[in-house]
This record gives sequence, C-alpha cells and structure tokens, in this order.
Amino acid sequence: MIKSMNIAWWVQRWSELTPDKPAILYQDDCITYKDLCRRADRTACWLQSMGIEKGDRVAVMLYNCPEFLDLFLACSRLGAIFVPINFRITARELDFFITNCRPRLFVHGDAFTATVNSLALAAYLPPLMVAVQGHTCANGRVFQLDSAVARFDTKRPFLTRSLGPADPEEPQVIMYTSGTTGKPKGAVLSHRKTFFNCLNADIFFKLHPSDIMLIFLPLFHSGGLFIQAAPTFYKGATMVLHKKFDPEKIFQDIEHLKVTKFLGVPTVFRELLKVPASRRGDLSSLRVCAGGGERLTQDLFQECTQAGLGFRQIMGQTETSILLWASEKDPLQKPGTVGRPVFHAEVSILDDRGRPAPPGQIGEIVVRGSIMMKEYWQDPVKTEETIKNGYLHTGDLAWMDEDGFFFLAGRSGDMYISGGENVYPAEVEKILKDHPDIQDAAVRGEPHETWGESGHAFIITTPGTHMTEADVWTYCRHTLAKYKWPSRISFRKTFPRTSLGKIRKAELR
Repeated sequence: MIKSMNIAWWVQRWSELTPDKPAILYQDDCITYKDLCRRADRTACWLQSMGIEKGDRVAVMLYNCPEFLDLFLACSRLGAIFVPINFRITARELDFFITNCRPRLFVHGDAFTATVNSLALAAYLPPLMVAVQGHTCANGRVFQLDSAVARFDTKRPFLTRSLGPADPEEPQVIMYTSGTTGKPKGAVLSHRKTFFNCLNADIFFKLHPSDIMLIFLPLFHSGGLFIQAAPTFYKGATMVLHKKFDPEKIFQDIEHLKVTKFLGVPTVFRELLKVPASRRGDLSSLRVCAGGGERLTQDLFQECTQAGLGFRQIMGQTETSILLWASEKDPLQKPGTVGRPVFHAEVSILDDRGRPAPPGQIGEIVVRGSIMMKEYWQDPVKTEETIKNGYLHTGDLAWMDEDGFFFLAGRSGDMYISGGENVYPAEVEKILKDHPDIQDAAVRGEPHETWGESGHAFIITTPGTHMTEADVWTYCRHTLAKYKWPSRISFRKTFPRTSLGKIRKAELR
C-alpha cells in the first residue's frame, strides 16, 4: 500500500505521535487524533460488514460533522471511493448523482429524509443500501448510522495489500462539479492528487501543527475538504468545524478558540463585514484569511484589510483544487490579479492554436501535473474535451503579465461575439462594479438580430441608491468600447448562486 499518500494513514500516524492533540473541535466535542483514528477504524469495520469493497462507491449527503470525515477516512483506508453529495440539491438532481455513480451505500442526514424518500430507492441497480444519521429508522431496509457504527468500537478493519491505494493514481473521491452549465460532471480525484493538493495548501497557508483551522465551507466541495480539512490532517493541526455558516459564531470562535486560519468566498466576507465592529471580538490570533470561488473586488479587499481580515486569494476548480494564489500584498502591487501558479503544478496559458500565449495575450488556462483529476466519471467524451495532450483545459480565459501574474478575462463558455468582436463578460462586469451605485453585476450573451449576440447586464444597486437603465448606458459610454455595451439592463435584488457563491448565470432571466 502507498501509505504516505493515504489520508487515513496520516491520521493514524498522528494518533501515534500526538494522541491527545485535538483533531476536531465540533460544537461541544473535542475529538483527539487518537479518538479520530478509532472512529475511522470502527467506521471502516462497519463498511466491511456491509460488504463494501475496494472500488465501491459510498455516497454521503451530510451537513458538516465529524461523521462526514469518519466516512471519508474509512473509505480512504479501504480503497472505496467516497462521493460527497451537495445537500442543497433537489430529488431530481440526487437521482442523477445516484444513477451516475451507482453507489453501493448511501448515507444521509435525517434532515434530508423527505428528499431521499421521494426517490424509488428499491429500484436502483445495483441494489442500494441506505443509512441515515440522527434518526431512529422505522424499517429494516434503512440502517441507523450512529448505532450501526458504534457496534464496532475498538475494532480495527481487516486490511490486506489489495486494499487501500496500491497505486497512488487509484481513485479516492468522485466530486461533482457545480453544474453551472449543463449536467454536473463527476471529477475522479486520486490519492496522489489529494497528497499534492495538501502540499500546495501547506505552502499557501504556511501550515504548522499548532494551527487552528476554522472550516465552515461545506465539506462536499473542494474548498472545505481538500483545501482545508485534508491539509489540516496532513499537518497534524486542529480544525474547528462548523455545521453551517454563522457570521457571529465565526467571530466568537476566532476569539475564544484562537483560530489562526480559514478559507471563505467573497460572499462570506461580505456577510462577515455586516457584523458590527463591536461584536467582532479579538482577531489577533488570525494569520491567514483566504478567499476563492470568484474574483475579489478591490473594494472588498480594502474593506477586509481594514477590518483585520487580511485577504489572501486563491483560484481553482473541482478538477484541480488550487491553481493560482496571491499574497496579501499582490493585489496592491498588481490590482486585479488572481496570483501566480501553485508550486506543485504546471500552469500556463495557451492561445486558440494550443501555443503558449505571450504576456498580455488572452488565452485559456491549462494545467498538468499531479493535481489533475483522472477523468470525468462515466463520461469519456467530456474527459477528452477537457484533457488534451496531457493538459487539463480549465475553460478560464486569462492573460499573464511579464512577472507571471495571471489576470482573468472570463470563461471560454461565457464569451460571446458581438458584431464579429469577442466580448468577455468578466471585463464588462468589472467595469460595471467600479460604479459606486452598482453593488454587483453579471453579464451574459444573448441572441441579437443585428449583431448576432449582445450583452444582457443584470445589476444589483448599492443600498440607498437609485439607478436607471439610462444611467448605466451613460456610464458605459465613458468606460467601454461600444461593442461591449450591454444592450439590455435588468435590475435585481439578489442573484441565484452556487453553494460557493458563484453566480448561476444560466438561471438569470
């Protein structure tokens, strides 16, 4: 077995080296590394008793909780494939995930029972075993997770050389993309990828065993699981795990538990800034506040810095985790940058002919190396479209300056052509958001009978201000080339967003 690349082995080693060190602080519970190793062992024993074997999929739909991580570690130990499911999805979407990855076992929280029960669970093939957390089941078809696992307390799983990752490229996780365009795709992530993501996060966060990492992002996404939780276990540090996002609780725990590092998204930081300064408490323990998920505006960066939330930016995607990073100083020296490539990856920009783009020229961000996904589960067509000549094509358009800093220009799928000219919505959105009366903006291309396509701008105005369509066009006249002007303006109070705060442009009408 390749133990050094198995997260379950990291926990086992820390349980031997620092058994009484807190691994997880969750609500009123303190779970040490010795406790966590025992919990992972008993969960692995339960999985074996259920007939789970190497390569079987175990789907999990839970709020952030220790049991989520128990199952993640147990699957890693046995060589089963862990499939985290977004708990915000509908029954129809859940049916797609189950049909696509065909898990042997599905574990869900009792809060999602109504959604789960609306599906014909008995009709899935292969037969699907179901376990529920936090609920006493009334029938014999569904297992009660807590009591089932507790029967194996102090037991250790029977492991052979055929279990665990005999090869570091063996799949560890199938993580579904957010599905902002088309159907979600299941990115197959290997043990090697997790390991090198942890090495990148170690450098980015400057991790130390004494660190206290606050995790409130959902663990079913890369940000919570691979950028925070896995690196915390790799380093033998401590995590403070929140079930859900609560701004005031975050400030309380930073002060009382001496949190040193955390990761959020711009939407999270906007909510944190809404908490009155008098209720934010002592933030002196904080060393790193990182953000990703969408591009950071200069105004938000400055507000966070002034509030004692010094902002360090990352950019990545499910298929790769962290790709680019920027320090707290980089946005000051290079306004608008999303940073430079991570240490353990080859990240570059290719033009439309597949050649390296020179500084200043827009192209697509591509990556190769150990942080790449293996493939999309059961989707060879999309896999071949995404991985070409050894490079994973991210779909993100960017340009690079002479110093190697990347600047986003938009998504290749977002780009539209108006009167023969390429228009990148991210550029238009940035200009719009520079207006003091515009709080947020989203632009998408729509058919136009004259120009082929033109922009439709959706705008959220700054509270307390009033803006008309004429005001927007007057502003555009002075800031944008005419072919970039949106031909339609719609005002909104909110935008539909993914769980990581990205705007779902396909849902804007």
